[in-house]
Amino acid sequence: MPVELLSAPAPASSDLESVELVFRLLELLAAAHQPLGVTEIARALGISKPRAHRHLRAFLVRDYARQDARTGGYEIGSALVALGERARERFDVIAAIRPHMGPLREATGLAVTASALIGDEVLVLEMLQGMSIIEFGVRPGSRLDLHASAHGLVALAFGPPQLMDAVTARPLKAWTDQTIVDPGHLERAVAAVRRQGWATAADGVQVGVNALAAPVLDHRGLCRGAVALVGACQSLPAQPSDEQRILVTSAATAASRSLGWRPE
Repeated sequence: MPVELLSAPAPASSDLESVELVFRLLELLAAAHQPLGVTEIARALGISKPRAHRHLRAFLVRDYARQDARTGGYEIGSALVALGERARERFDVIAAIRPHMGPLREATGLAVTASALIGDEVLVLEMLQGMSIIEFGVRPGSRLDLHASAHGLVALAFGPPQLMDAVTARPLKAWTDQTIVDPGHLERAVAAVRRQGWATAADGVQVGVNALAAPVLDHRGLCRGAVALVGACQSLPAQPSDEQRILVTSAATAASRSLGWRPE
């Protein structure tokens, strides 16, 4: 007996128009060089301001758009950037870091994480669990507070200068009693990271847990992300061993060279 293949009913024209509008809005935000106002967006798409505002609010909820606190304009959000870049091997920076994650874990026995700096956010995009009985690490896709994490401190030290202004413009969340919450303290910590080329954040996000991160730079010398060890403070202390520092910074340097970075 032949199998009858059933096709899905054709979508209504109004549904197609709505989907097309979403794509057009995404393309408009992605192509813009600066945040766009609701009036400007509505005019470009040929729709009413209330309709544009409804779509933008939905984008904000899912982080597909963000609203500039100073101008009120809209631009692409971290979720949209992450979605698009996952189609390109989860960012070229992750592709550059990945070959060095396994050897780093084998040499230290600790968990290894790789992050990317997207706008003013740090996202962990890959992780390898360590070899200890207790697992440490951060789920891929997690956002890390810049002031509280080793990945974040690296981004503040080697990323765009405006990152510090964005972070200190709002209260710094205290994840633990050891989290840096004073802007002056944060500036001094970031300056130290810039001098030494690596960052730690013992007890910064979770008591008893530390990370040791080093920046991955591109051909322009701009921070694109970081590679880090993660583990218990007893095996990865606030002042890491020389071997741990050398292993992490060497992995970051090798990944940076893959992106075209060359030391001066």
